[in-house]
Amino acid sequence: MIRKFVYLSHIAKVFTPKKLINLIKIYSSYYYSLYSRNIIHKGNPWSLSIETGTFCNLSCLECPSGQKQFHRPTGYLSLENFKIIIDQQKDYLIWLIMYFQGEPYMNKDFFDMVSYAKKNNIFTSTSTNAHFLDKENAKKTINSGLDKIIISLDGTTQESYEKYRIGGDYQSVINGINNLVQTKKELRASNPYIIVQFIVFKTNEHQITEIKKLKKELKFDKLEIKTAQIYSSTDNNQLIPKNKAFSRYKQKDNGKWVVKHSLKNKCKRMWQSAVITWDGNVLPCCFDKDGDYVMGNILDESFEDIKRRTNYKEFRNKVFSNRKDIDICRNCTEK
Repeated sequence: MIRKFVYLSHIAKVFTPKKLINLIKIYSSYYYSLYSRNIIHKGNPWSLSIETGTFCNLSCLECPSGQKQFHRPTGYLSLENFKIIIDQQKDYLIWLIMYFQGEPYMNKDFFDMVSYAKKNNIFTSTSTNAHFLDKENAKKTINSGLDKIIISLDGTTQESYEKYRIGGDYQSVINGINNLVQTKKELRASNPYIIVQFIVFKTNEHQITEIKKLKKELKFDKLEIKTAQIYSSTDNNQLIPKNKAFSRYKQKDNGKWVVKHSLKNKCKRMWQSAVITWDGNVLPCCFDKDGDYVMGNILDESFEDIKRRTNYKEFRNKVFSNRKDIDICRNCTEK
């Protein structure tokens, strides 16, 4: 409970009157659009996902980065361009997710990026496979000011872990978690809030009890058990768990898998957040892995200008009128 309170206090610290006014603009325009069906967009995103790079040391089965299946340019975000993005959006940003595709710790400027965001009063988080969390990087992570870290651990043995995390080493992840937990203790640091994420597949659903035991042993802050996102509706049945409680999909009579919940014609993400790729392209949300819906480039123009572009307006209108016709929306968890 104390850890959670400290974590929430880190979020509270970044609020300013200007950010609060921006929140009012975002949600008042969203709900006006929802109920009037006259689509307007006020304010700037209070949350951004910024891609530090597209490369990864693993080859996870459902990951475009791991499978080298991108149909867009690949590369690393430069510190210079990161600063340009932050300088433009810092007055509105509450939450920065330093992750989209790729492994963030592979970017040589990752720690400097986190530090720069923190200096500009932004709550920072990332997601990692933890293979680069040696003792030195654990200390750098804490000293950078990173507020939250999600560590992927989809198995409690090497055999189950590597079924999805191809090329991964289970013990390296355990060591990484231990390094971060112990270094926090040694430095008497309150950050980052450490979340271990266990994505449930058919290959590991029998280990849920074991991962809960592991939390008590490793003493990280929180365990999150999540459902898996599957891109192919037919070819990857071996990944979808048998226990329906841990699957976001249901199987139709024709054998295809579809998202369980109904897809409503609305989505807050179009107002409150956006994704920025390593080369500055603005995408509507994190489900657009391959960058099929580029709304503009934030290195060339402001978000204020980008959100007024015809293609962005048309996309928001379609979300509110016929969301099921947008391919990236059909696999979305946003209800």
